Amino acid sequence: MRCPFCEHYDTKVVDSRPTEEGRAIRRRRYCEECGKRFTTYEKVEENIIMVVKKDGSRESFDRGKILNGILKACEKRPVDYATIDTMVNEIERGVNNMMEKEVDSAFIGQLIMDQLKEVDQVAYVRFASVYRQFTDVNTFVKEIEKLINQK
Repeated sequence: MRCPFCEHYDTKVVDSRPTEEGRAIRRRRYCEECGKRFTTYEKVEENIIMVVKKDGSRESFDRGKILNGILKACEKRPVDYATIDTMVNEIERGVNNMMEKEVDSAFIGQLIMDQLKEVDQVAYVRFASVYRQFTDVNTFVKEIEKLINQK
């Protein structure tokens, strides 16, 4: 690693420790030429994933959109933030594990609904009603009947 102060190539690692919940490594380095210390971070390079929407348009994957959608579905429900954060992490991991540059929004929506179905069925129906664009009460009834029959 090149020293940011004197541009010398010979630096030593003095200390390493995990940061960001183990997603990065923080390294303290020492330059043997000028004697100064500096910090570097080592992270896994994440791919930029594009989401292909229903209309064919594309936008970059946004964890925040998933979080907001789940928060709205779980509003006034007995679901704590830690559970929601875990769901978002699992969905994000599922998308990243596909190792694809483009992912259909339908796949992401299904991952969200699968997670919500396990955590809170009312939140699941709320999310599904918006995601699948329920048009009348009968559609709600059919979805609720599916949930009842699965038990």
